[in-house]
Amino acid sequence: MKIRKLGKLGPNVSAIGFGAMSITGFFGPTDDTTSQECLKAAYDCGIDFFDTADVYGSGSSETLIGKFLKDTKAKIKIATKAGIQTKPLRQFNNSKDYLTQSLDMSLKRLGVDYVDLFYIHRREADRPIEEVVQTLKEFIGAGKIGGYGLSEISPTTLRRAHSVHPCMAVQSEYSLWSRMPDMGLIRTCDELGVAFVPFSPLGRGMLTDRPAKRENMVPPDLRINNPRFIEPNLSDNLSMLKPFQGWAADNGMTTATAALAWVLSRGENLIPIPATRTAKHLIEWVGASEITLTPKQIKEIDDILPIGWAYGDRYSVSQYVGPETYC
Repeated sequence: MKIRKLGKLGPNVSAIGFGAMSITGFFGPTDDTTSQECLKAAYDCGIDFFDTADVYGSGSSETLIGKFLKDTKAKIKIATKAGIQTKPLRQFNNSKDYLTQSLDMSLKRLGVDYVDLFYIHRREADRPIEEVVQTLKEFIGAGKIGGYGLSEISPTTLRRAHSVHPCMAVQSEYSLWSRMPDMGLIRTCDELGVAFVPFSPLGRGMLTDRPAKRENMVPPDLRINNPRFIEPNLSDNLSMLKPFQGWAADNGMTTATAALAWVLSRGENLIPIPATRTAKHLIEWVGASEITLTPKQIKEIDDILPIGWAYGDRYSVSQYVGPETYC
């Protein structure tokens, strides 16, 4: 597993991280034993950067990682997120009191007194980002976090935040079928020395040899109401993917490996965090770290799946609450 730097001032981490949302059963049923086996497989494959959040399984993702750390004594870098308040109503809360409480609870579930990276999961629109960064700066000074990150924000928000205290990482959806960060965010991250962490780099299970099937989607799976997974968009997207699946096979790769290798090719500051529920699925893409696509291969991929090829938006109207748009 190759390594990359988590921001200009951050630690070295595996070039591919592990997104720990799926181990809570968000994208299909699982159990604690299977989840622990998946975490162990990721670590054994050289992945030492685990990404979680307090809302993943209402804290169960952090608890599972905490148990893994306790049982294995694994040395990993941990990123977690807060800022989405679910009770009594779902809302975004970036206040100092709420973030302090959330961070302390996350540390307790993880069984640690420090995390390498702490994200604002969603920005509270009416609260100045400068105020939020001052809170995060205090967490750094107190030795609770190594650095802070922001999720699904615009380039202008990043610049404002970074001017108060250097940001370590920005996390956004990015893959062959979700390309908005190409419209300024990735370049801004590179300019400022900030890591860019793509989530859902495999298109929520679509950029694989066996794309996600609608009949297997059960609540709380957000794909049920996602425009890209609703007909006729779903069938159109599956049709568009077939030539890419063939290209991957012709080049000796699984579709997931090819898709992830493409993300890695977009810049040395990119550290994708694919998610999976099982060790079996992890093996299908973990080797992407060792693949360097040639300029010819990159052009061929772009010809097959040009920017904007996907049918349907990446979120429904109700799901598009929180992410900042800028194009």
